[in-house]
Amino acid sequence: MAGETNDSWTIKSLLNWAEPYFDSHGIDSPRLTAEILLADCLGLRRLDLYLQHDRPLEQPELAGFKSLIKRRVSREPVAYITGEKGFFDAVFRVGKGVLIPRPDTEVLVENAIATLEAFDGPARILELGVGSGAIIVSLAKACPGHRFFASDLAKAPLATAQDNARRIAGDASISFFRGSWLDAVRPGAGFDLILSNPPYIPAQDILGLEPEIREHEPRLALDGGPDGLDAIRIILGQAEGCLAPGGQVMLEMGFDQKKGLTALAENFPWISDCRFIRDLAGHDRVAVVKKEID
Repeated sequence: MAGETNDSWTIKSLLNWAEPYFDSHGIDSPRLTAEILLADCLGLRRLDLYLQHDRPLEQPELAGFKSLIKRRVSREPVAYITGEKGFFDAVFRVGKGVLIPRPDTEVLVENAIATLEAFDGPARILELGVGSGAIIVSLAKACPGHRFFASDLAKAPLATAQDNARRIAGDASISFFRGSWLDAVRPGAGFDLILSNPPYIPAQDILGLEPEIREHEPRLALDGGPDGLDAIRIILGQAEGCLAPGGQVMLEMGFDQKKGLTALAENFPWISDCRFIRDLAGHDRVAVVKKEID
């Protein structure tokens, strides 16, 4: 951007410059990235960038876009730069210390919605490790009339999830509390559905992740211990006394963890059924275990 006057920089010329610049720095989807960041900087929709393609930028706008470019080239995730991420049918606020929602998790939400739609009467649903609230808020919005609860160990995700719940789910009943997995839940709570996208990446694989994930997203939400199943092991170990008869636990999992999770489920006599749901890529993505009916 050096060597040009402010008048020479229009929306179109900035996008045409930023795309190859991002590409040369190994940034995925360079054109899309440039559009998202410029639209965010200018307070426009992406469509408006093309409707106003010949609009010249003022110096403060150029400076603002330059700062966003620097942040992205340093591999800060776009969602943290813009402060939001689309998930399911809503836009969720995110920030440092909060796991960024991913499309894979929509499989969990879709199957939870199907379960609740077939439910006879109001159900009690609990999400563990709420993060941005993408799961529980999407459920509460799609399936009003049930009782929703959500917990997290860290303060930042809880505050973010509560904010997203107010904006997106409106009057839906969601009760938030702080705790580690089911430690803060009393036995006999009688939940019909417990959901979680727990940390499931094996600890030794963390260093091999993209820097956007490895250096910016909360390790607490990623690191699943030596085999990636530490958190799942804890949840299944605590769930029996917190589930209603016939209640279910739905867990997001790694695409290669079916064998390990199947073996783990066999260690818990209360589990009467264990099945797996595949994502759009054909990978096993969600494990569903069911408590036997007394």
